[in-house]
Amino acid sequence: MTERVVIVGASVGGVRTAAQLRAAGFAGEMVLVGPEAADPYDRPPLSKQVLRGSWTPERASLGDPAHQWGAKVHTASAVGLDPARRKVELDSGETLGYDRLVIATGAAARQLPGPPLAGVHVLRTMRDCLALRADLARGGPLVVIGGGFVGAEVASTARALGLRVTIVEGLPTPMARVLGEETGRMLTLLHTAHGVTVRCGVAVEGLGGTSRVEDVVLSDGRRLPADVVAVGIGVTPNTSWLDGSGLEIRDGVMVDQFLAANEDRSVYAVGDVARWYDARLRRHVRVEHWTNATEQARTVADNILRPEEPIAHTALPYFWSDQHGAKIQLVGHVDPALATTVIEGDPARGRRAVIYHADGAVHAGLTLNWPRALGAVRRSLDNGAEVGGVLADLDALTGR
Repeated sequence: MTERVVIVGASVGGVRTAAQLRAAGFAGEMVLVGPEAADPYDRPPLSKQVLRGSWTPERASLGDPAHQWGAKVHTASAVGLDPARRKVELDSGETLGYDRLVIATGAAARQLPGPPLAGVHVLRTMRDCLALRADLARGGPLVVIGGGFVGAEVASTARALGLRVTIVEGLPTPMARVLGEETGRMLTLLHTAHGVTVRCGVAVEGLGGTSRVEDVVLSDGRRLPADVVAVGIGVTPNTSWLDGSGLEIRDGVMVDQFLAANEDRSVYAVGDVARWYDARLRRHVRVEHWTNATEQARTVADNILRPEEPIAHTALPYFWSDQHGAKIQLVGHVDPALATTVIEGDPARGRRAVIYHADGAVHAGLTLNWPRALGAVRRSLDNGAEVGGVLADLDALTGR
């Protein structure tokens, strides 16, 4: 019988696991561990509403774990795990026993090498957000290093605040490694249309300045003036505390289709830190999306409460981003090597869809300001429809 569940990490995956357990009737002891466990918050607003100043930090709160879900809160970091003895060691010196453990420690933003300079920021935590927001108030210019979704959202927010913004991306287009170059070019046009300078195919050699950043030095010799730099070059799963635990770690915690990390299913992982076996793809994947973390939390809660009838996590990845007033949505598993077909919707409303496909099958779809098109793609993925069918559905939506 599961009497005590310990959740390490106050990420959205960890907090949602606690909420799902209580909603499903778990009456045992629940412990939430993490430096921010007493006041967990949602991360998507950090690059948008909170950074812009239209939301207070409190508005991004995920709730009060103690009062809402009856969780015992330890504002500490886990530093070790012994799955055989079912013990978690904390940096406070305490040791917590558990019947079931949920690892939800998320990921940490990668930093640029070299000594720290004032004005250089990553964006992963509320503290990061508020520090960057204070520096954006200086007026820029801002250089964003890395053209991924977080960097793109920071660039969008900074432009809305009136700053001069440049994105530097080493690939041929922003997000080429994830979405492919054609989609990357489409998103580049969105940025340039709103006054962002986008420099691609060039690396960052270093940063100029003594105590505070003054410019960004590029590999082609150019120097970009910068009063603020936002670094968005990816994340690293927070797994160092699991060294020596015996769990398999490979760019995240390796878990099976039920999100369990060990044979007796006493340890689970959710969210950015989990690399799970996707039965649809027949391989392990790690997805850094908010929706994925919340859906995995539901799966883990169900499997903890009904271990004799475990369910596999098979939800399709879904992601959204708001940039320059445009709603970008993506569903499915994207591979930049897949063939793409672009469907133009309503140009006046900026509607467009990119369908990723191979051998007649749809694998994913990205839409711009076109939620009905995204719904058509999702239905095709759920029903296994061929690419010709979804393209016909999208053509029908355009009225052509």
